[in-house]
Amino acid sequence: VTFALASALGGAFRTEFRLPGSESQAAVDLFEHSGFGDRAGATGQLVFEAGAGVHDPAIRERVEALLAEVDSRIVRSGIASPYAPGGEHQIAEGGRVFYADVNLADRTEEAFQAAGERITALAHDVRGDGPRISLGGDIFIEPEVGGASEMIGVLASMVILLLAFGSVLAMGLPIVTALFGIGCGAAVVLVARNFIDMPDFTMAAISMVGIGVGIDYALFIVTRYREGLRAGLDPEPAVVRAIDTAGRAVIFAGTTVMISVLGLLLTDLSSTRAVAVAISLGVLMTMAASITLLPALLGFVGTNIDRLGLPRRHPATGPGRRSFWYRWSRTLQRRPGLAAAAGFVLLLVLAAPALTMRLGIGDAGNRPTTDTTRRAYDALARGFGPGFNGPLVLAIETPSGRGDAATLARLEADLAATPGVAAATPSQASADGTAAVLQVFPTSAPQDTETAELVTRLRDDVIPAVTDGTDVTVFVGGATASFDDIAEATAASLPIFIGAVLVLSFVLLMTVFRSILVPLKAVVMNLLSIGAAYGVVVAVYQWGWASDFFGVGKSGPIEVWAPVFLFAVVFGLSMDYEVFLLSRIREEYDRTGDNTTAVSDGLASTARVITAAAAIMVCVFGSFVFGPERGLALFGLGLAVAVFVDATVVRLLLVPATMELLGAANWWMPRWLDRVLPRVHVEAPPDAARGPRPAEPADLRFDLPSSVPSSGHQEVSV
Repeated sequence: VTFALASALGGAFRTEFRLPGSESQAAVDLFEHSGFGDRAGATGQLVFEAGAGVHDPAIRERVEALLAEVDSRIVRSGIASPYAPGGEHQIAEGGRVFYADVNLADRTEEAFQAAGERITALAHDVRGDGPRISLGGDIFIEPEVGGASEMIGVLASMVILLLAFGSVLAMGLPIVTALFGIGCGAAVVLVARNFIDMPDFTMAAISMVGIGVGIDYALFIVTRYREGLRAGLDPEPAVVRAIDTAGRAVIFAGTTVMISVLGLLLTDLSSTRAVAVAISLGVLMTMAASITLLPALLGFVGTNIDRLGLPRRHPATGPGRRSFWYRWSRTLQRRPGLAAAAGFVLLLVLAAPALTMRLGIGDAGNRPTTDTTRRAYDALARGFGPGFNGPLVLAIETPSGRGDAATLARLEADLAATPGVAAATPSQASADGTAAVLQVFPTSAPQDTETAELVTRLRDDVIPAVTDGTDVTVFVGGATASFDDIAEATAASLPIFIGAVLVLSFVLLMTVFRSILVPLKAVVMNLLSIGAAYGVVVAVYQWGWASDFFGVGKSGPIEVWAPVFLFAVVFGLSMDYEVFLLSRIREEYDRTGDNTTAVSDGLASTARVITAAAAIMVCVFGSFVFGPERGLALFGLGLAVAVFVDATVVRLLLVPATMELLGAANWWMPRWLDRVLPRVHVEAPPDAARGPRPAEPADLRFDLPSSVPSSGHQEVSV
């Protein structure tokens, strides 16, 4: 039904980085209202390199024939040829590098892609002694084979689930549930795009997060169901028990992820808010599938869930206190100070590179050298200078029309004399004369810090010196300036966003676990996990470490949207594992009153399923790392590292060690606060009927009457 509705409504994705209130956005708005609207259309370049030069008769014949064919069959009056009058600026000094501009005006994302594929096919047909042709611009980026990354992640998850459950049938249930959930979530997003402008990478983002959490949530419920069957319950009460325990935790965990992601609504960037809404819808649908579709499937499966098992499979660990994880926790508890220090040092070392993080937007210069857009980028840089790939566009408001000519002439002269400026084009007036536009080409590449410093210098010094005392207003825009504005706005809003999520998470955990130190410890450790993810991402994508292995074409800044999305998603997922682990520990502590035993038993009962869940997420997120899209690859690496660190260093090292050091203080809370906070049960309430507990080895104590002689005998009831 959801897919039918999405198909009927249609719609298209729109990638727009709008930042209201910024100077670069003011430049865009001025263009749109002053007759320069065609500049907003998708553009690309056909970049030519010819040793014989642009004016060689054979080269010119081949190039003009190709441009005529592209114009007549695809673009239709949207080609700016270097051979046309006024096209001299499209020819580099020496004539060996030249280009033609392609303007596709306003089309849907699907139409852009189709046009780019047709132009690519025509360019490939130019053979023989013709010029070398490279295609520049986003419309020529080769799309990834549909669903390749998602399929790799799902296949890896199937292997992990098969090893964890030992049964084909038990393995299939989480996969089916997750695919139905994310499928419905994707359809809902396709409907929502008719009302919200969503960027073109939205579907990949919700697939990455939705598949991971969907499989994990179903995994927790299926695990509890199998425990119920082993405890002697019939299928129906086993399903009820699974939903009443793990199902509650799934609802709490999914809600936490949604709240964390929706915190991105506090940011000013429209595309960020749109993707946050989309990811939340995906998580909501996978969570709904876990507590509705999965119980129904379990009803069909019944007691056959362990059929079709792996041959000769033996349990790797024993139950309860005979398991490896119980012995591991006891080992850590003997030297908790050393274990905690080692864990904190490791996380701090991983997080150290994050201190040098520089925000920006990756472009074609960061793509592999085998990509045609990277080759075009490099060719233009060789022919016209490194700043040619990221010109600054000055939108000029001239209310006096022709009367502002003197001011414009002075501005052009001062721009040409400004350090860091390679060249500035003459200004072009709009049809009514109330606006003008000119381009400034920096001497540095778009991602260099020198270019960002030039933008600041133009806005703060050069332009005000010319326009003060006049009615001329100049806005510095263009892609490079826009990304600088977005990076600055993101850096300013990040502390507010992080603070809001931390406070809310602390209050939620404090309400659930009735403790001050446990939620404080959880917040600190989650921050360390995120810091480690930031550090690894900076080391790989900004510093260039292991760039060949990860397929990073060239190091550059971290995508401006990545830190906030990483924090939101990782913090939500980390809270999932925190809730699943601490709820078991709290349950054991309430039963025994012994903190050490509660930590060991809680870790022993949850470590295996948390490890399997984390391995699934690492595989799903990691499958995007080697994809062609730099932003998604960076995002996937950050998520994979954060989940891996959280499930290993944090859950299996720091949590047992720090909780042993804190002892009974873990569960301290002022009485007045305990009375004020509402009661929230992540697991079923203590008085709920859950059926018999699974059998565990137990010590039997015999109390003999003191009056029995040492040599006598007496029957004793046990």
